[in-house]
Amino acid sequence: MLKIGLTGNIGSGKTTVAQVFELLGIPVFYADDEAKKVMVTDRLLIEGIKQTFGRQAYFDDGSLNRKYISGIVFNNKAELEKLNALVHPAVFRAFDSFDQLHKDAPYVIREAAILFESGSYKICDRAIMITAPLEVRIARVIQRDGISRADVESREARQLSQEEKLKLANDVIINDGKQLVIPQVIALHELYLSLAQH
Repeated sequence: MLKIGLTGNIGSGKTTVAQVFELLGIPVFYADDEAKKVMVTDRLLIEGIKQTFGRQAYFDDGSLNRKYISGIVFNNKAELEKLNALVHPAVFRAFDSFDQLHKDAPYVIREAAILFESGSYKICDRAIMITAPLEVRIARVIQRDGISRADVESREARQLSQEEKLKLANDVIINDGKQLVIPQVIALHELYLSLAQH
């Protein structure tokens, strides 16, 4: 079974592309959603977070005190790196379980905003980069999330640039609003099916 990484900068359309792969019957692992989930289900991770950030990182009912954690890691790169060093291994464990669950699939997609930044592309056989012009991406995020342009630019600045990611990607999907996405996904789907047979 092939493991295909799927990434793109903010507003590139990662979720939309992932959903097209799902419609083609391909299992998709959403790393960002999984990261939120493991923070309240992975005992090893929960203990690590409590030891690193204090018991107040969790409420008595076991739910994550997101406001408390955000207050620590927001605009503090060292603290964010500590949190990521705890969360990433738990997400890797969840991805391994996902792989086992779908071991009969020809390939699986691992959708992750920070596929390259986290190093998780290294466990993938190939990586897809979704591209779109910066202005298009900014407009999408402002409309989707109702946040300011400055907030979008701040998030963008925390990721590798689109150009840097393109150097690491094997495959590219252009989602600029002009080119059709579905034919590009189908072409890659056919490529991956043929690679999975060899």
